[in-house]
Amino acid sequence: MGTQHLQRGRWGEDLAVRHLERLGLTVIDRNWRCREGEIDIVAGDVAHDTIVICEVKTRSSEDFGSPLAAVTPRKLRRLRALAGAWMRAHDHHAREVRIDVIGILLSRSGAPSLEHLRGVA
Repeated sequence: MGTQHLQRGRWGEDLAVRHLERLGLTVIDRNWRCREGEIDIVAGDVAHDTIVICEVKTRSSEDFGSPLAAVTPRKLRRLRALAGAWMRAHDHHAREVRIDVIGILLSRSGAPSLEHLRGVA
């Protein structure tokens, strides 16, 4: 991956973190890796005893489709497996585990757009 691509991804994840925190979630972990892959953001919703696994997709255009379209059924299956791996690795128990996707589309002329889908898998 190129440096610009990595910087754009990191910037998008930072924006997603601020969005989740505005919603009242607490970010617990970022860019957690294991053999099966990586989780962009792990957040907690203490009020509902919920762990939120969040995939963030940031794009500079829709030339290859929307950011959300990049999250395929295969990716969602991997995220479910990664959620279980994270819970086991941290000996964490929650009433519910939710998988969310945040798509960020950058704009050359204004503020980026952010779309947050909750409970996609």
